[in-house]
Amino acid sequence: MSTSMPTPIRCDQTAPWPLLAAHFSARGQRLDLRQAFAQDAQRFEHFSQCAPHLFADLSKNLWERDTEALLLDLARSCGLEQHRAALLAGQAVNSTENRAALHTLLRRPAGLAWPGDRPETAQRLADVHATLDAMLAYAERVRGDDAITDVVNIGIGGSDLGPHMAVLALEEFRIPGKRFHFVSNVDGHELHGVLQGLRPESSLFLVASKTFTTDETMTNARSALAWFAAAGGRDVARHFAALTTHTEAAGALGITTCFGFWDWVGGRYSLWSAIGLPLAIAIGAQGFRDLLAGAHAMDGHFRSAPLAQNLPVRLGLLDVWYRNFHGFASRCIAPYHAALRRYPAYLQQLEMESNGKRVAQDGAPLAHATAPVLWGEPGTNGQHAFFQMLHQGRDVLPLEIVAVRQATHPLPGHHEKLLANALAQAQALMLGQASADGHRHFPGNRPSTFILLESLSPASLGALIALQEHRVFVSGSLWGINSFDQWGVELGKTLAKDLQQRLASGDAAGLDGSTAGLLRRLRAGA
Repeated sequence: MSTSMPTPIRCDQTAPWPLLAAHFSARGQRLDLRQAFAQDAQRFEHFSQCAPHLFADLSKNLWERDTEALLLDLARSCGLEQHRAALLAGQAVNSTENRAALHTLLRRPAGLAWPGDRPETAQRLADVHATLDAMLAYAERVRGDDAITDVVNIGIGGSDLGPHMAVLALEEFRIPGKRFHFVSNVDGHELHGVLQGLRPESSLFLVASKTFTTDETMTNARSALAWFAAAGGRDVARHFAALTTHTEAAGALGITTCFGFWDWVGGRYSLWSAIGLPLAIAIGAQGFRDLLAGAHAMDGHFRSAPLAQNLPVRLGLLDVWYRNFHGFASRCIAPYHAALRRYPAYLQQLEMESNGKRVAQDGAPLAHATAPVLWGEPGTNGQHAFFQMLHQGRDVLPLEIVAVRQATHPLPGHHEKLLANALAQAQALMLGQASADGHRHFPGNRPSTFILLESLSPASLGALIALQEHRVFVSGSLWGINSFDQWGVELGKTLAKDLQQRLASGDAAGLDGSTAGLLRRLRAGA
């Protein structure tokens, strides 16, 4: 296989694109789900499928078999299969930074080779497992140290959202006797609130920053170190560890325990790396390996399943259909499991930072929209907040439900009510309710996707997250964008450094009128 990087073809530059537009005008925009089910007795069977550790029902979405066939033609015309192979083989799919995006290697079993692997992949995989073994050994030592009662993760973005979400999601597997805290905001109220309940001799701080230069993270880390010293803490090396490649910078702060990762691991794809240390401490080495195994199983499905039975591909194609033809600008995420309460926030970064782009890989402006806005809240809470708009608002807002078949709590009746509500919301969105009283009329024909886990376990969570990662890659590939850079976060950081100095000095020269006025207002008490 050639190791040259294939250039994906933008979806709007392929032959199936105008065919999809014509299909949408002729039939797609008028599809009625109620009629579609009446006309196709096998609709559920066709638009639902199993994938590793989960089941997905896509039948309540606004598409039909002809739609999916055209979308599959679009994927092939865009070179999705070749782009997928390049991703998994470790080619430089992150074109603007000339890097691989090889997060799948972090969960590949030791010694496993895939066809098309680049020559350096075997050594990379060996390095991954050496780091993983060392990290998990450290996690087990912390788990066995009864003197450590509180673990504080200091990070931001991918160094916070992934492990935070996963530690909450897997609370049933969490070690007793230890509390886990996550500090990400540079707002000192967050760190101060955590520190109020800690004792230095029983706390472990994990500072997560690849370069050890992330401003918010390093500000919080230095404040934690200052608190540690002021509170009588001793032995920084025992009570602080760094998740970074910059060991010299960590050592300068007295932190000698470091676990690194690589430039081909993007922040929002880094849960599987040393960034997952707080999770490894929470659920143990075997639990963390189970998480990796679940994700690897989904990697194998994405790699080898035919496009028409490939769940990440089908979801990514549906996203293109909704964003570019129906014009749906957002997607609501409703996990019907309280432990998945940070799952919507995690997906926001994964998808919106990956695919919130307005230029193609060659830098040319796009003529089509890309990532939708993701938002949500666990069910049933959301039903008493924003579901009103889903059912009766003028905008059609696709809903994605994640449910878990088995509960682990002992309370009778609760889980049946929860699952009944999840089923009812999807059914009500589709069927609606006719009424002469407009206030009680539900138009129906509103789309939803239903993802079902047998249980919420390390393996199923790993598979679910990997599913979403690959789905984002699929839609980004068709849109012709680079899903692995995030230049949009840089400008605000640069301006903040300048404005921090101006807040201290009061110098408003050269600022726009609004910023200058706000600066003066903020300094009024100085």
